[in-house]
Amino acid sequence: MPTVFLTHTPDMLANYYGERPLAALRALCDVRLNETGGILDTPAKLARAAAGCAIVISDRQTPGPAEFFAQAPAELAAFLRVAIDIRNIDVPAASAQGILVTHATAGFIAAVVEQTFGFMINQGRHLITYANDYHAGKDPDAIMGQQLSGATLGVLGYGAIGEHLARVAVAFGMTVKVSDPFKTVTEPGVQQDTFENVLAQSDFVVCLVIANEQTENLMNAAAFARMKKSAYFINMSRGNLVDEQALNAALDARQIAGAAMDVGRALDQKPSLFLAKRPDVLASPHTAGLTPDAAEHQAMDTVNQTREILAGRMPPGAANAAAAHRLCVFNKR
Repeated sequence: MPTVFLTHTPDMLANYYGERPLAALRALCDVRLNETGGILDTPAKLARAAAGCAIVISDRQTPGPAEFFAQAPAELAAFLRVAIDIRNIDVPAASAQGILVTHATAGFIAAVVEQTFGFMINQGRHLITYANDYHAGKDPDAIMGQQLSGATLGVLGYGAIGEHLARVAVAFGMTVKVSDPFKTVTEPGVQQDTFENVLAQSDFVVCLVIANEQTENLMNAAAFARMKKSAYFINMSRGNLVDEQALNAALDARQIAGAAMDVGRALDQKPSLFLAKRPDVLASPHTAGLTPDAAEHQAMDTVNQTREILAGRMPPGAANAAAAHRLCVFNKR
C-alpha cells in the first residue's frame, strides 16, 4: 500500500481535516501523521518527514518551495493542498520534478458569507462596543446604527463567494454594486460598476478580489479616500490586497467609519495585531471558513484526489497535470 503523509499538526488535524476524512483516507492507503509537534516550515523538515511517501497532503501553512521538490523523496508523486490557495507552493519546481500539485475546492462559501454579514451587522449596529461596555460594568451610550435594508453593499471581486454574498444581500433589501473587470454580472438586483464608483457609493465595501501581483495593495490611500466617511471596509480575501498603513491612517483620520477583517499580513494570513487591536476594527484570526462542514469539504477533496491518483487517474484540482509524469507509477498497479 502506498503511504500518504499528512503535514497537519494535531490541532490542525482536528480543526482543518477531521475524523471522517482521516478514516476515509486510511481506508485507501497507509497514512503517516506529522509527529514532530510543529509546522514543517523548512524544506529539510518536510523532506525528512515525508521520506518514503508517495503523496503529501499539506495544510495551508506548510510551504512547498523549490528546495523541497529538489530533495523530495523519489517515491513522491503528488503534493495535495487542503486549500484553494497554492501560492506558497512552487508549482514550476514541482513540475520540473514531475510531481503533481493539486488544490481543493471552495467548501466555505456559505461560512464566509455568513461571517461577512456578522461583521456588517456588528459594525453597523455597534454591538461589540456595547458588549465591551457592558462586560466592563458600564452603561453604554446609545449610538445611531446603520441597518442593512436600504444600505448599499459594494462587492470587490465577483467569484463564488461574491456571487453568494450578493444574492443574500439582495434578500436583505440591500442595493448591491459589484466591481470585477473579468466578469459580466447578470444576477437580478445586482449592478455592475467601476471600482471607483463602488467605493464612492457603498455603505459597506467587502473585498473578495483574488490576490496576485496585480492586486497587491489594491486598497491603498487613494482607494480609502474615495469611500464615504460613514462606510465600513471588510476584507475577507487576503491581507496583501490592503496597504495596512494606509488603512490605519484612514481610520486615524476618520476617513471611514471602521473596518473588519478575517485576514491580514500576519502569520497564516491572520490580521496584523496593530490593526486588529483598534477599537474601530473587528477582526477574526482567519477563521471565517472554520466550520465542520467547510473543513470536511476540503479534506474530502484530498481524499477523493488520493483515490483517483491511486486508481491511475488524473484527479480534479490538478494545477500541473501535463507535467506530472511521476504519476505513471500508479498506472502500472
